[in-house]
Amino acid sequence: MIRELLNTLYVLTDGAHVRLDGDTLRVLVDGEKRLQVPLHHLGAVMLFGEATTISAPALHRCAADGRAVALFDRGGRFKARVVGPTCGNVLLRAAQYEAHRDPARAAGIARCIVAGKVRNQRANLARAARDAADKRPGDAALLRSAAESLGGLLPGLAAVDDLDALRGVEGQASAVYFDAFGAMIAAPPSDFSFRTRTRRPPRDRVNALLSFLYALLASDCTAACEGVGLDPEFGLLHCLRPGRPSLALDLMEEFRPALADRLALTLINRRQLRPEHFDTRRPAGEADGDQEGAGESVSLTEDGRKLVLSAYQERKQEPALHPLLKDKAPAGLLPHLQARLLARHLRGDLAHYVPFSA
Repeated sequence: MIRELLNTLYVLTDGAHVRLDGDTLRVLVDGEKRLQVPLHHLGAVMLFGEATTISAPALHRCAADGRAVALFDRGGRFKARVVGPTCGNVLLRAAQYEAHRDPARAAGIARCIVAGKVRNQRANLARAARDAADKRPGDAALLRSAAESLGGLLPGLAAVDDLDALRGVEGQASAVYFDAFGAMIAAPPSDFSFRTRTRRPPRDRVNALLSFLYALLASDCTAACEGVGLDPEFGLLHCLRPGRPSLALDLMEEFRPALADRLALTLINRRQLRPEHFDTRRPAGEADGDQEGAGESVSLTEDGRKLVLSAYQERKQEPALHPLLKDKAPAGLLPHLQARLLARHLRGDLAHYVPFSA
């Protein structure tokens, strides 16, 4: 697939070749032209797949014009970024750091991110309530109540202008959401029970699956930040911490419910994942009769990881409607589109950052 979105050329067909043709870029697949785009329409070129190539003349021209060329592997992991000496990358990062130093502006962006996440959490709960209405009326009532509670948080967000307060609202919303998360699971409780969100380590199969998907999503969001020239470690909603990609974690918040949680529920409810796809470990010396789950850590087996990775890559190829662009794009491109929207806002080209809403 080859798409031009937000003045960026995305080449996702592994083995495609981009070459310079006058003042245009021509994309060839097996020697056949698939797309030709005027250079003045493009601000960046994103190449996905180890076999996807760009000619030296095209690369030189992009560098001379200040047009970034970013390389990713087939799974979307960032590999490299080629920029010319006059690229605006340093100016974008300067704008990013300036926004962090301005409490009002940082809170404005963080508020949009939190609102996007809460809307997507609410959408998951409402969808699950409709699905459970006939077969599991008790679960449906719980899910509707949780969705209404999240809906009640949204109007008040506009008045929250403090980062710590915004983090508090995000935590409150997540508590409501995960209190009801188990009601979205249609599989038998003996196979996939869920009580609360646990990490480091996950204490049950559902948490193990969520943590694995969140790690994949964090990698994709880090790649998206790198691809547009943002500093993935310099976040706004998440506090700065050495070695943590705080901005990538900011970016992924709105995608946790829309991409990761929804895929997790699909894999469980369709019985694609089974208990044998997970390993449970107890600390040395703990007896089998001890309190259930007290010291357990659960992880996916190798076969389980393969299954989830395959499903995740398939999900990234599915078309998703972007509410701002009013156009469909592969779900795997959504973090890249949001990173570019954030970059445009930081540069002053967009008045507000618009989060993704499923």
